[in-house]
Order: sequence, then C-alpha cells, then structure tokens
Amino acid sequence: MHLLGWIILFTAIGGFLSALAASIFLVVPDRVRTRVLPHLVSFATGALLSAALLGLLPHAVEAAGVSKAHELGMTLLGGLLLFFVLEKMVLWRHCHADVCEVHVNPEPQPHAHVHGHHHNHVHAHAHGGTHDQRRDQASAMLILIGDGFHNVLDGVLIAAAFMTDVHLGIVTAMAVCAHEIPQEVGDLAILLNGGMKPLRALTLNLLTSVTSVVGGVAAYFALAQVQGVLPYAIVLAASSFLYIAVADLIPGLHRKVDPGSGVWQLVYIVLGVAVIYVSHSLAH
Repeated sequence: MHLLGWIILFTAIGGFLSALAASIFLVVPDRVRTRVLPHLVSFATGALLSAALLGLLPHAVEAAGVSKAHELGMTLLGGLLLFFVLEKMVLWRHCHADVCEVHVNPEPQPHAHVHGHHHNHVHAHAHGGTHDQRRDQASAMLILIGDGFHNVLDGVLIAAAFMTDVHLGIVTAMAVCAHEIPQEVGDLAILLNGGMKPLRALTLNLLTSVTSVVGGVAAYFALAQVQGVLPYAIVLAASSFLYIAVADLIPGLHRKVDPGSGVWQLVYIVLGVAVIYVSHSLAH
C-alpha cells in the first residue's frame, strides 16, 4: 500500500473507532462505565508512555543521529511547553469523566468564599437555569473546537510516524486510539449535557474525530518536502504523548488513594506499556 494510503487508513480508523467506542460506552449502565473507565485511563497512560519512550524517541535519535541529540532534546522541551500553553488556552483539554469541571464548572469567584453556601443558593434562584444552560452550551461548543484541533494534531503526529517507519506509524496510531477513547467518552457526555440531541452529538463527535485524516494528509504533503524535519516532528509527537500522560492522566489517577486502586492502576499501566512494546517488537 502507498504510504499516503496507510496514513489515511489509520487516521480514519483511529477516529472512527474512538468515536464509536465512546458512543457504545455511554449506553452501558452507569455502574459498569464507572468501573471500566478508570482502567481505560490507566491503560492509555501506559500506552502513551511506551509509545513515546520506547518507540518515537529512539526512532527520532536514530533518524537524526546522536550528534543531533541536543537539538532533539530542545524540541522535546519546546513541545512540552507548547502543549502547556495550548492547554492553558483551553484549546486542548482532555476529559476522562462524564463531568469535567474544566469545561462544565466555572472557577469559584473570590466572593463565593465569603458568602458561602447562602450566596450560591440565592445566586442560583436569581438567575435560574438560564446561566447554567448557556454555560453548558458554551462548554459543548468549546469541546468541539478543541477536539477538532487536537485530532488534526493527532493526524500530523501519526503521519510523521508513518513517514519515518510504517511499523512506528501503526504503534503510534494504536497509542493515539488508546487515549482517544476515554477522552471521547467525556467529550460526548459534555455535548449531551449541553442540551444536544443524542444523534446530533454523536454525529458532531464523529466528524471532529475524523479531522485527524485532514491533519494526516496535510502533514504528508508538507513533510515530504522537508524530510530533514521528520525526526523533530517525531519528537513533537513524543512530547505530546508525554504531556498527556504526565500532566493530564496521571494526576487524575492520583485522586484515588486507596491501595487497591493503586495496584490496579499499576497493572493496567504496565499492560498498556506491554501491548505497545510487544506490538512494536513484533512489527520489527
């Protein structure tokens, strides 16, 4: 298959599968979803760390040469800072629960601490549900914009990996899909919470998911003209995965402090690492 065909196939499959899995996941009983979702997040954490540290970064160093290690390190650092800024701009935020307070709940105002519950109670009665409804609708639109942007970026990263090595591209696409599923579950829940009809929410969520194809195709034609940039694009992909895992997923896992949860989190993180590692090893 032509390289562009591989890129289109795996960016499309990743987008469709993540949106489809999220759709199916929301129709299962709440009790089941509550139990399974944290395990998916732990698995995604391991998959992202493994893809970044055992797949992408070694390939980037191999392609660029050890003499470029300093420049690659600077690119990794720059990528981490870039994603920090993007998240601060609320263009790229990963939600892994049915209710994500970054999108749904506004930050408490300073005076809320002074007046306490009574002020909040009066405020709610004064404004009714209109303010909350507008806030939820704005959150839903923000989710669509941010998710579309994020998926385009995913497509760029997958394309860069495929252009370095087809097997690396497959492993990268697997890692992307692993973290997209719990993210899409949260995104879809927020769209429904914003008042969208289920069919419309599912359709828009699916459309934003496949914008990764646009990013993949654009990256293919852009990077084909500048092959020397490929190792740095691979490092950028690694920084994306590391940022998601370390700054977003792991802090969420730490919210559960009981020993039993910690053990299962470690088990699924190791499982995520193992799946990507074995897939990468077998591919070679």
